[in-house]
Amino acid sequence: MRKAIAEAIVGDDVFLGDPTVKRLESLAAGLTGMEASIFVPSGTMGNEIAILCHTGRGDEAIVEFDSHIYNYETAGPAVLAGVQLAPVKTERGMLSVEDVQLAIRPDDEHEPVTRLICLENTHNRKGGVVHPPASIKAIQDLARDRGLKVHLDGARIFNAAAEAGIAAADYCTLCDSVMFCLSKGLGAPIGSILAGDAAFIKKARRYRKLLGGGMRQVGIIASAGIFALEHNIDRLAEDHRRARRLAEKVSGIEGLKIDLESVQTNIVVIDVAGSGLSVEECTNMLERKGVLVIPFGRTTVRAVTHLDIDDEDIEKAISAFDRVFAYN
Repeated sequence: MRKAIAEAIVGDDVFLGDPTVKRLESLAAGLTGMEASIFVPSGTMGNEIAILCHTGRGDEAIVEFDSHIYNYETAGPAVLAGVQLAPVKTERGMLSVEDVQLAIRPDDEHEPVTRLICLENTHNRKGGVVHPPASIKAIQDLARDRGLKVHLDGARIFNAAAEAGIAAADYCTLCDSVMFCLSKGLGAPIGSILAGDAAFIKKARRYRKLLGGGMRQVGIIASAGIFALEHNIDRLAEDHRRARRLAEKVSGIEGLKIDLESVQTNIVVIDVAGSGLSVEECTNMLERKGVLVIPFGRTTVRAVTHLDIDDEDIEKAISAFDRVFAYN
């Protein structure tokens, strides 16, 4: 990947003149089954551009209560698009067609107009669980019947596809737009993709410029994205296997709790409340043992497997958890 970066052929992407970016966008469109795509600096920017494209000021978008858009994007829909979010609580982060149907506003001048449904797959805060394709298809059918758009926050859509045993395009084409990250499991240092039909991407390009996302010789980092898509998709199942190994072993440690049913991809959420240690104490003690996890709530930490973690690293991490919590 570093070699690809060093050898990247570049131009000016603001003027649509960077051949490496064009190649990345064409590759990404093909993998998602969409007509076109646009390279953006971050997943958050991709999601916010999609909301801007699909809605107008004063509209409402339906989201899941623990979704990234609702919790981790600094109220972007309200600040940037003037859009109100309607969060719906679910057990595992997966909106059902019944959830959506109940959340759609009636035609009443006292209420905002529902314009958009936002899904997340895999679901970060729920531990990387995978949205069943049939459920998304039912939501797509409802959306079309009601004149709504569907956006997929697919930051980890290739993880979802790997676990479901389908192509990423089989998920993405159930939605009007999709964002996915080239970083995270795919291993690129920076960047995300927003995909949809040609008219949507033309509109998205204007909003990207408005938000400061227009970049110049960005083929340097686009080349890393190409490398990631060409080399790092098929290996994602290895991350899932290693995450499962970590979860099964750590869940057996006294004071720690893991919902093993949620460990479907590469995220492991560990509840440390029973250990008597705070989240900060746990992360600090594990770091001293050479294991990095992040605080993920008042009593939970998150561990994520990726291409820089091998089987030996997993065994070292299990040993570190053993030593930290046995010591406590």
